Amino acid sequence: MVKLEIYWSFRSPYSYLAVDRLADIARDFDIDIDFRPVRPLAMREPDFFERGRKQFLPYLFSDVPREAERLGIAFGMPNPDPIKMDMASGEVDPDQSIMNEIMGLAIAACADSRGLDFAQAVSATIWGGKQNWNEPAVLAETLGDAGLDLAALSSWAADNQPVIDETIRRNETAQLEHHWGVPLMVLDGEPFFGQDRLDSLVWRLEQRGLRRD
Repeated sequence: MVKLEIYWSFRSPYSYLAVDRLADIARDFDIDIDFRPVRPLAMREPDFFERGRKQFLPYLFSDVPREAERLGIAFGMPNPDPIKMDMASGEVDPDQSIMNEIMGLAIAACADSRGLDFAQAVSATIWGGKQNWNEPAVLAETLGDAGLDLAALSSWAADNQPVIDETIRRNETAQLEHHWGVPLMVLDGEPFFGQDRLDSLVWRLEQRGLRRD
């Protein structure tokens, strides 16, 4: 069977813009989906924003709302930001408790083959304008609406921290074989980087003889 690996980050607005279409692809095509969450760039490369070009964030904050409007997707800046950092200096806080928790829950969902469902639900609250999206009651409601149980995911994560750490390590190592950015889709070894390459991915799937159900 054709295999599609999806490398995805909860702090990437472009990952958010892609997630509904990725869910459509997973539903519509007879392919094996391997959803592989990675930590945000601020955690993978903590000095990235300090050494990055000054045009990076202003362009991002201009482009993402424009793309969301074009695609008809709700968009709002995260509150709270899943990453603790000084946006003026780019300095990243060593304490990333919010993101660590979300990554643990995401890997727990992946262990039950529900990683993409988890990402779709949670990213819609992070980037869709939901206030206090990470509070337990809000998160439980978000996941419940997607058919996921926060308590069960939390229990699995608490019992499997070494598995979580190793899974994240493997995901990030495998990602770098193709690209450093997200969303990154790898179809049987062929990479497609960016939410603006999903049409190319669908074209390749159809070129290989796969058709939408």
